[in-house]
Amino acid sequence: MINEKEINRLLVVRGYSSNTIRTYLACLHYFKNYFMGFEIDQLTKDDILAYLFHLIQEDYSKSTQNQHINAIKFYFEKCLGRKKEYYHIERPRQDKKLPVVLSKHEIQSLFQATHNLKHLTVLAVIYSCGLRVSEIIHLKIKDIDSQRMVINIRKAKGNKDRQVQLTNQILALLRRYYKKYLPVNELIMGQKGGPYSASSIQKIIKRTALKAKIYKPITPYTLRHSFATHLLEKGTDIRYIQFILGHSDIKTTQIYTHVTSTHLKNKKNPSDALNFFYLRI
Repeated sequence: MINEKEINRLLVVRGYSSNTIRTYLACLHYFKNYFMGFEIDQLTKDDILAYLFHLIQEDYSKSTQNQHINAIKFYFEKCLGRKKEYYHIERPRQDKKLPVVLSKHEIQSLFQATHNLKHLTVLAVIYSCGLRVSEIIHLKIKDIDSQRMVINIRKAKGNKDRQVQLTNQILALLRRYYKKYLPVNELIMGQKGGPYSASSIQKIIKRTALKAKIYKPITPYTLRHSFATHLLEKGTDIRYIQFILGHSDIKTTQIYTHVTSTHLKNKKNPSDALNFFYLRI
């Protein structure tokens, strides 16, 4: 029987992030309801594969399918102590989609369309430091080191710490923000004094993008993707970009080599030799 309190305790002890814990518990709750009336602990591999096929039929995304697989494997392998090979599940491959990237001009337009100091600070820090949404939400005032000109990112994805560059412009912006809002603990405070929410940041960037007349499907991660791509286009070493972004695998960082425009600008296109303007259309 799935004991959600015990699973929550095990996830916390093993250092899983709050977002991952919420996701796993939600997946296992759905899993339990799907097999209502059955003994969950007695399910076979074929039962689990049938459940995954149900998710596919219901048109769940591949990332959601993977979340369910991870949650199920955690329950059977970590909570029940079953052998990994017995519960091995063929994982669906992730769609290989290139990230959406804004040009430097579009980034500038986005900032100019932001007339709220807190909103500007959020967007500027995400872009200039290449942060994940969860990382800016959990930034504390003490993480800003103006002496060494770095920002300390603590317990990021994979429970790892890292440092990113604090530029003079961002430091000046943070000082203006601090004087106006007087945050106490979290750098970016919500209306009730606690940390800012991810959904609030989502709304900020979507509203601001419309004001800036940017019609690409952008999210806060678009700023992170754009930061990495712009660094690569400037000739920054990919290993440095990997470190700044906090990627454990260089292959994750290499996706940005496919979205840079630098490798296209210096290539001759065969259509350059053709004349498209002789027709009177």
